[in-house]
Amino acid sequence: MKATEANLLAFIKKSPQFVIPIYQRTYSWTEKECRQLWDDIVRTGSNDDISAHFVGSIVYIEKGLYQVSSQSSLLVIDGQQRLTTVTLLIVALSNALGDTEIVGGFSQRKLQNYYLLNPEEDGEQHYKLILSQTDKASLIAILNRSEQPKDYSIRVTENLKLFESLIKERKDDLATVCKGLAKLVVVDIALTRDQDNPQLIFESMNSTGRELSQADLIRNYILMGLEPQLQTKLYEQYWRPMEVEFGQEAYGSHFDGFMRHFLTVKTGNIPNQGEVYEAFKAHARSKEVAQAGVEGLVADIRTFARYYCAMALGAESDPNLKLAFKDLRELKVDVAYPFLLELYHDYALGDFPKADFLTAVRLVESYVFRRTICAIPTNSLNKTFATFTKALKKDRYIESIQAHLLLLPSSSYRRFPNDEEFKRELQTKDLYNFRSRSYWIRRLENHNRKERVSVDEYTIEHILPQNENLSSAWKKALGTEWQRIQQTYLHTLGNLTLTAYNSEYSDKPFAEKRDMLGGFKESPLKLNQGLGNIEQWDEDAIRRRADRLSTIALDVWAAPKLDTSVLECYKSKPAQLGYTIADHPYLLSGTMADVFKAFRKEVLALDPCVSEEFLKLYVAYKAESNFVDIVPQAKRLRVSLNMPFSEINDPKGICKDVSGVGRWGNGDVEFGLASLDELPYVMGLVRQSLERQMGGIE
Repeated sequence: MKATEANLLAFIKKSPQFVIPIYQRTYSWTEKECRQLWDDIVRTGSNDDISAHFVGSIVYIEKGLYQVSSQSSLLVIDGQQRLTTVTLLIVALSNALGDTEIVGGFSQRKLQNYYLLNPEEDGEQHYKLILSQTDKASLIAILNRSEQPKDYSIRVTENLKLFESLIKERKDDLATVCKGLAKLVVVDIALTRDQDNPQLIFESMNSTGRELSQADLIRNYILMGLEPQLQTKLYEQYWRPMEVEFGQEAYGSHFDGFMRHFLTVKTGNIPNQGEVYEAFKAHARSKEVAQAGVEGLVADIRTFARYYCAMALGAESDPNLKLAFKDLRELKVDVAYPFLLELYHDYALGDFPKADFLTAVRLVESYVFRRTICAIPTNSLNKTFATFTKALKKDRYIESIQAHLLLLPSSSYRRFPNDEEFKRELQTKDLYNFRSRSYWIRRLENHNRKERVSVDEYTIEHILPQNENLSSAWKKALGTEWQRIQQTYLHTLGNLTLTAYNSEYSDKPFAEKRDMLGGFKESPLKLNQGLGNIEQWDEDAIRRRADRLSTIALDVWAAPKLDTSVLECYKSKPAQLGYTIADHPYLLSGTMADVFKAFRKEVLALDPCVSEEFLKLYVAYKAESNFVDIVPQAKRLRVSLNMPFSEINDPKGICKDVSGVGRWGNGDVEFGLASLDELPYVMGLVRQSLERQMGGIE
């Protein structure tokens, strides 16, 4: 490696050509980063006391030992965002300057021939900067002053327009921009293939600008060290089709999430949001993946990316599945994707019939929507789906899915709300201010319809108006308790419907809404069926309609149904251990009895899903699995937390690391509890273990 400080424009001028390798991310700077660079340039150009402004590093691979020692292209490892942005700014500036040289070296001809083009070269060598894929075609079109390609680069074209508008605003003071550009400084870092490891250097760079995504790091990790021929093959055959399928915008916003779901499927563990790259490297180095080779790994990613795009980005071709995936997206059920990716893989292989796959997707939808209506916290929902495939019996695929959902603990946050709970809560829930308001009303209206109604063409109508100052006709219809009725039922299922006549309805009495032209009597919508036969809209009418619609909802968001005899086959048989508190004398009498009694009460109150199990030598408290274990001793309770020692937050320092030490209990964290005074602090530690296992809120 050889690093030197360099003036950016001088560095570009003397360099034959910069090429962005195919494994690099596409140009991604937004208006925010461009404006920051622009402001720095204007500030620097306006102040004669500032001699230079540092804008980061340009790291590249060259064939020779010294920088720019030959006419071969320089492969940019880090710095393409700055190079591309400065190039776009120079294009906009050269167009504005024309032949006028307001500052030495700054005219249209000189800017183009020094920094944009190699005037004596032909073909791609004619251009100072060659980007990759879509960005490449767009930049060349700009430099050639030709029409943009059909699939043009959004970032390249938008940022050029931004600089053109900024320059237009400063048309009377372009000398400041020129001076600022001339003061930009970089660190010129040249690497050699036989002496430097570009991947390690790339990972360690802390460049200014837009942070690399986990997906950027993964792509570079896979492709950067390969021979050029294999590199090109893998990129063009597998990675580039993924970028195209995701699309320019979605690739930046969705690909990191996809990789997290992909790794969850492959490893059974959910990587932390910011640690996807590290989890991927561990997966790539695993024995099974290493044996399959890099092409097998990239092909696997490509396959699952296709499934993800079908579900999360609307690329599904089957109309019924496409609609089901759309409904899931409206519910924002990202946590279910690891489970659904596994199902989609089996569906794609022909091992899971389409009808069963569709049923499974709708069951996931019902599970999530029912839980939302019943206000069940989302704790552990990510782990519920991440571990779901462990319960599958693929010779009885859909049956095992139904059984698993039905057997989720009825007292826990994981439960599938039954018909009684769902129907009751649906009738009283504020559905008007529900985050997916158009979703639930569309699903109800289109249930069992062959000709679907586009809900977007209608507005939601409150049959009983929202106006706090109700008319005398409405007050008379509702009776003396009209205020209570309005407050209780206004935004609930029984009082909400769809209409195209919202402005005409206004706050009119019910009879007028019912009988007017286009009123409820004439409405073709299923949600309005029966309203034409109601004489008076009051509390009883609202409740009767809510009961009718909630009964329909039980079919729309159906619960799994299995015969009791079938379900019994899936129930795990409890271990016949027979241990009780009587097998632990220290917990029955002595100084530890009261401490254990208080501790036990606090732990069981943490969450409805927590259960207690007495074993021969210790007591286990479980949610998904053991999160805290107690080993009774004469003068203390030895407490084990099932979590890595590195993750415990222990300001008092009472915990010790027992990883690798043989003992009773689970986990790497251990401490003692000897008195009631210590209990509040100890419970704070125990909660950390439970919350880690429950997965937090996703």
